[in-house]
Amino acid sequence: MPITDLLERNAREFPNDICLVEINPEIKEDRRVTWKEYELIEPSSKTSYRREITWGVFNEKANRFANLLIQRGIRKGDKVAILMMNGLEWLPIYFGILKTGALAVPLNFRYSAEEIEYCVKLAEADVLVFSNPFIGRVEEIADRISKGRLLIYVGEGCPGFADDYNSLSANCSSQAPMMILSDDDAAAIYFSSGTTGFPKAILHKHRSLMHSCKVEQNHHGQTKEDVFLCIPPLYHTGAKMHWFGSLLSGSKAVLLKGTKPEFILDAVSKEKCTIVWLLVPWAQEIIEAIESGKVNLDDYELKQWRLMHIGAQPVPQSLIKKWKSIFPNHLYDTNYGLSESIGPGCVHLGVENIHKVGAIGKAGYGWEIKIVDENRNTVAKGEVGELAVKGPGVMTCYYHDRKATEEVLSDGWLFTGDMAQEDEDGFIFLVDRKKDVIISGGENLYPVQIEDFIRTNDKVHDVAVIGLADKRLGEIAAAIIELKEGELMTEEEMNEYCLKLPRYKRPRKIFFADIPRNPTGKIEKPKLREMYGANKLIAEQNMG
Repeated sequence: MPITDLLERNAREFPNDICLVEINPEIKEDRRVTWKEYELIEPSSKTSYRREITWGVFNEKANRFANLLIQRGIRKGDKVAILMMNGLEWLPIYFGILKTGALAVPLNFRYSAEEIEYCVKLAEADVLVFSNPFIGRVEEIADRISKGRLLIYVGEGCPGFADDYNSLSANCSSQAPMMILSDDDAAAIYFSSGTTGFPKAILHKHRSLMHSCKVEQNHHGQTKEDVFLCIPPLYHTGAKMHWFGSLLSGSKAVLLKGTKPEFILDAVSKEKCTIVWLLVPWAQEIIEAIESGKVNLDDYELKQWRLMHIGAQPVPQSLIKKWKSIFPNHLYDTNYGLSESIGPGCVHLGVENIHKVGAIGKAGYGWEIKIVDENRNTVAKGEVGELAVKGPGVMTCYYHDRKATEEVLSDGWLFTGDMAQEDEDGFIFLVDRKKDVIISGGENLYPVQIEDFIRTNDKVHDVAVIGLADKRLGEIAAAIIELKEGELMTEEEMNEYCLKLPRYKRPRKIFFADIPRNPTGKIEKPKLREMYGANKLIAEQNMG
């Protein structure tokens, strides 16, 4: 059963029920902010607002966009990329793509123009759908990507190099296109981190999407009465796959543009949210705001809030202990997953297992897990090895990358690159990562990208970027810089130089030291992690 059938069902059974609410809680500062300065979530308007749509309208919008794409020649198996901030238009556009039989290709809104071009071409996208914050970046590459590729703009003030979504879709049929979809049809391409600097394209079938719905509802028990607060970006598998629980139950979700504690608590209070998915920094900031007196819980209606769950990065034990002391009636869960496993849920703690905080948990609904040695043989309980997962949500392949696919897929098993161990009760704990990717506040940082930039400084001879433990963000990027002979540089000077990077990519710590390389010239990052106290990074985070 394709996931589009769930939308059709909801529109038929609950046509007038509110399904999505979009909240922009603050007036944005009247200053020019470049894309490089974007936070994970940004208010998108100079005025606060609240918008909502029903299941019936959601489905009609999806159908209109589907029919628009078909009118423009999009057929089953084609690809349509989405480059938009969270909003009421995002999910209807996503489902409109799926209804044509085409593949949805969500893009990270932090991508540079170069990265957008790379991903659009790698995925062989036939259409790029984008919104206002991305006009400059798309315009920069428009001449190179528009040949044979349709550019569709969503919002007011359509640029001359694109077609206008609002005017084109307005007169399209609101009836679902006649398209037969199966579980084995390709559905989406997501982009993941790699150690090469550019992301890999991950191909998923409709089976993966549908399974993620079942996983989410099985783990968190969504009913029609639940209200899900969604803050992270929808391009990410995590946010969308958690929302799929709302889709399966036909319940309401709230898209919040803002992460301040008072914004989150106010949204939970006014929208009667029952389930909230937070990243570690946001949970910590809520606790700090409560403890400092910045927010008063008596000002909010929170008794309906039943579940807080966290994913995307290791969760310190101390954080959850403190959270439970403030919210003793909250259920808690943590979820582990990768874009290659269609997001979180292939491993989860389980709401009944809060005594095991620090573990990522056990195999999720419909999933199998094992821990293997370097020869991919299962290790004994308690020994450290690589975590592997198997289930209906495993990716089909890395698109157009057979070598990379064969490195991580074997006999249906996905080898995650994460080092783990199983305790005596069968719970999985992450210990370390094989991959160089740094996860900071739920965002993936690619060391090669940062290293390549720092090397452009004339004083730099060599550089290596590693992750160091951080109480708030999980880990931060640290740059070890080897200067050219005779050169001098201060930490302040390098920090100023790194202002050219997007804020989230800037190293938080700078060290000036020699860079160890092995006989083949490869940076010895395990040695650096040991030297700077990061060799057991994840274990430390889980115990924190």
